[in-house]
Amino acid sequence: MISLLFVSCSDRKQQIASNNGFAVLPMRKSNEAVATFAGGCFWAMQESMIQLKGVNTVISGYAGGSTANPTYEDVLSKNTGHAESVQVYYNPEVISYRQLLHAFFFAHDPTELNRQGPDVGNDYRSIAFYRSPEERKTIAKVMADMEAAKYYPGSFVTELEPFQVFYPAESSHQDYYERNLWDPYIRSVSKPKVMHVRKQLPQLVKKECLK
Repeated sequence: MISLLFVSCSDRKQQIASNNGFAVLPMRKSNEAVATFAGGCFWAMQESMIQLKGVNTVISGYAGGSTANPTYEDVLSKNTGHAESVQVYYNPEVISYRQLLHAFFFAHDPTELNRQGPDVGNDYRSIAFYRSPEERKTIAKVMADMEAAKYYPGSFVTELEPFQVFYPAESSHQDYYERNLWDPYIRSVSKPKVMHVRKQLPQLVKKECLK
């Protein structure tokens, strides 16, 4: 049985289909491109990306490992090789891949190796998955530029990996941030990341999310 989750940032809405407890990847629209990133807990990363202009849907899930169809508990075991990730469906005529990368790097600390704050392990590592040689070059250029600009005191440790497969996470993890604003973890760990993107890139954030 397939159902739909509706969530909003004021009047922002996204629909995520679910089936047997897991999210279902949407069909890519003709005017959409797809990007995949891993940068710590996907609760904050999903909210950081869905608030951007031109981003239509963001799915939380798992990528970068070898286990097929993993569960959240499987990934937490640190034995799958997967990292908590998000898949972003966006309109490249509204927001560019380069702009998405800047938001990705502001939504987490790309200088922390195999961790993000209190979350420790390879499942929280930073990865930018590329789908073409051009995307790989763009990732490398943005990383180099941001390192040179000293946005962070350390060197970037983000992995550059060719995209292979993305497994959607359980429906309970989709739009978790928006549905659990008073959760202590969301308030103390996730919210500062989301707010950092809004502070650094206000011109890219949907107006209803800046209210």
